[in-house]
Amino acid sequence: MTHKAETPLVWTKSSYSSDDGPSCVEAAATPNHILVRDSKTPHGPRLTLTPTAWATFLPYASRTR
Repeated sequence: MTHKAETPLVWTKSSYSSDDGPSCVEAAATPNHILVRDSKTPHGPRLTLTPTAWATFLPYASRTR
């Protein structure tokens, strides 16, 4: 049996995050999911969302107060 090598994830840091601040969020897309993690703990837990859930979430996440 031949195993196909997985494509490495490409993580993108939120434009609202900074290297110095406490809000360091990164996201990566796969064909079926959007993964979200804390950039300070890259090997820690990840939130997995469907593309539909991610699209629904984004307008709320981008609101500024």
